[in-house]
Amino acid sequence: MRSITLDGESLNISTTVAVADAWSRPEAIHIELSAKARDRMKASRAVVERLVDDGRIVYGITTGFGAFKDRVIAPSETAELQRNLLMSHSVGVGPALPENTVRAMMLVRANALAKGHSGIRLETVEALLELLNRGVHPVVPAQGSVGSSGDLAPLAHMALVLIGLGEAVYGGQRMSGAEALRLAGLAPLSLQAKEGVALLNGTSLMTAIGCQALDRAGRLLQGADVAAAMSLEALKGTVLAFDARLHAARPHPGQVACAGHLRGLLDGSELIREASSTDVQDPYTLRCIPQVHGAVRDAVAQAGRVLLVELNSATDNPLIFVDGPEGVALSGGNFHGEPVALVMDYMAVALTDLGNMTERRIARLLDTASNGGVLPPFLTRHGGLHSGLMMLQYTAAALASENKVLAHPASADSIPTSANTEDHVSMGTIAARKALLVMEHVETIVALELLCAAQGVDFRRQDNPGLHLGKGTEPAYQAIRQRVPFIEADTVMYPHIETLRNLVRGGLLTRAPVSGK
Repeated sequence: MRSITLDGESLNISTTVAVADAWSRPEAIHIELSAKARDRMKASRAVVERLVDDGRIVYGITTGFGAFKDRVIAPSETAELQRNLLMSHSVGVGPALPENTVRAMMLVRANALAKGHSGIRLETVEALLELLNRGVHPVVPAQGSVGSSGDLAPLAHMALVLIGLGEAVYGGQRMSGAEALRLAGLAPLSLQAKEGVALLNGTSLMTAIGCQALDRAGRLLQGADVAAAMSLEALKGTVLAFDARLHAARPHPGQVACAGHLRGLLDGSELIREASSTDVQDPYTLRCIPQVHGAVRDAVAQAGRVLLVELNSATDNPLIFVDGPEGVALSGGNFHGEPVALVMDYMAVALTDLGNMTERRIARLLDTASNGGVLPPFLTRHGGLHSGLMMLQYTAAALASENKVLAHPASADSIPTSANTEDHVSMGTIAARKALLVMEHVETIVALELLCAAQGVDFRRQDNPGLHLGKGTEPAYQAIRQRVPFIEADTVMYPHIETLRNLVRGGLLTRAPVSGK
């Protein structure tokens, strides 16, 4: 069993994804709070209890929420207020989020609370972690969050299960929250002052989805480089445009890294064009791979930097600070999802363009007029009777076009909520969901390029089977051919597409390290 300790300060993306992906075997991971986090939480909780005992008027603790911020709540009604908050905010609609996404959201929320600025009781956060540890996964609808004040509706559905309401999946079965708690040996909580808003107010869902997208983006970018390098070999391209001196003259980190990766992948290849050829340069989709793929790398890296900060931030309101003998509650806007919204939109746009470039290489591989007759039309020996790989470009074009719609930034929109009290919202969760969907589409487009590139390589080597691929593209080619054969005659294609999409998504193309020169 892997043990994970939350301290509110050191959670990273890989750990978040590992916890998420343990959805089918939750017992494989045990999550607990650090001693330091426990002490901080106890101290901030003491501040909240003093504020309530003193009858102080503090937003979200002794008042209503949103436009009801000026309605004072009696101490005797604070428990009812928390229950009412969870129920009234459970307005999510649409399909249920995958269990792994819900797990990631729960972990992110628990880590934010572990920072000790939320004033929540220790036992409440421990109860949330027990849902994770015992595999009780709340049913959370995907839609309903505007990203300010954080992910209110999704987190409300999560928190309902803690008080024995809502629905959950336990042991693969969907059931009431109360039944799931009973079967898992847990008891429902009675929330106290501040705890409802501490559970609901924050960017936990958009951050969770962002982490899942970022984790897949790393493997996708590596796979996209492999596919592009293999296409260059199939199309008899040149590596001259990947010379380290060129990229040192314009040293964007992603561009430099991509060019190095391509040089490593293509090292030793006998299918590329000789430097002495009179054909001195390739089309942009081959020549400018480092500039485009590299820029996408940089966009993904920026998203990673923002998400890492967000993972270890306190994002509810008000926040409790143990300053002096009594402490203070400060009302602010850390719940606003704009930092995450912007980078998720940025990543969606970047990945859309990665898909655009990949689709254009697929078209070049299939169009003999575009590739100068290096490859037969639609990569088939029997054109006419057989369509070959013609239709793969249609699928790539459809996905690329859909991505262009999805790339419209969600963060460019804002619809005020709560009677115009919340008069600017981020739409960050929509941005994150779109980025993940764009990711899935581009994984498929890259899989389509791999299928075409491997077929093209086979045609290039049909008269000289001894020609070697590059040191990095050869093992990738072998991985493809172990799963998908050369397409000699028309066949049902969609299983092959799915096989290679899984190859890309699983990072299996790039298991062997390749270093650039």
